[in-house]
Amino acid sequence: MIAGHERAIEQFRRAWDSRSLHHAWLLTGPRGVGKAHFARAAATRLLAEAAGPSFDAEGVNTPEDHRIAKLVEAGSHPDMRWLQRLPKEKGEGLARNISVKQIRELGEFMGLTAALSPWRTVVIDPVDDLEREGANALLKMLEEPPPNTIFFLVSHAPGRLLPTIRSRCRRVNFQALDHAAMTSVLERILPDLPANEREKLITLSDGSAGRALAFAELDLTPLEENARRILREGDPHNVSRSELASQLSRKAAGDRYTAFLELAPSLVAREARDLPEPQRQRALKAYDKIRELTAVAPRLSLDPAATVFQIGGILASVAPESIP
Repeated sequence: MIAGHERAIEQFRRAWDSRSLHHAWLLTGPRGVGKAHFARAAATRLLAEAAGPSFDAEGVNTPEDHRIAKLVEAGSHPDMRWLQRLPKEKGEGLARNISVKQIRELGEFMGLTAALSPWRTVVIDPVDDLEREGANALLKMLEEPPPNTIFFLVSHAPGRLLPTIRSRCRRVNFQALDHAAMTSVLERILPDLPANEREKLITLSDGSAGRALAFAELDLTPLEENARRILREGDPHNVSRSELASQLSRKAAGDRYTAFLELAPSLVAREARDLPEPQRQRALKAYDKIRELTAVAPRLSLDPAATVFQIGGILASVAPESIP
């Protein structure tokens, strides 16, 4: 079930039903709003209808007990490829990019005959993670697409893509989820979550179901409250920002640290809306600084403790000047 993206579903269904399907779909929008979920559902629906047996389901849904849905869920469908960053060969975590080797292996997949129907699907999640050489290799495939092959390219930042890749895709924009859609998603995935906690997650997540689920799983609410307190009250003795830095620099805190980097800019943006001048201008400057810092920190492998401490200092600069 996909909540809040009826327009995207309608576009895809109309194109598939008429068999006038563009070979590459660029799915753009904020993180966590359901782009990859849509890609998986649409790819599964296409492969299931093409291979049979027939079924009746709305939109891009496919019955869970359908043989094709089971293969996709198990990651073993021979006519589907899902590309994303792989685990590092040494150490923990994921590789920095989707490698050109993965794209070349995708080219080998294109040379095979489809096994279960005439159709094949490829999902790249996100295509933003392609290294330059890999992007050029993908471009060649999009320029001369194999027959009956559909690409779903998930993108959080389409402006970073090669213009020639964007020009060869049909673009579908995904917006932040509204309150009703967020409620639907959280009620379905976290049915035991108290209503007040659900409302708090919806407020914090800015229309991103993925972010809300991460907040719930990683217990980010205390971190968010600490960061907001620094922004509103300052941190004259560096106590609060030191506490944040300590919590997020521990060896087991990698996922919480990554999620906090995503949280920090949106926190400042939300607070800025209701601030008086000149505090609002300070918040806008802080937003730009934090957004830049959180974007480069993972790529440059900056020290988590130093990065979080620096973010805390930027947050503190927004506090009313009357606060020491």
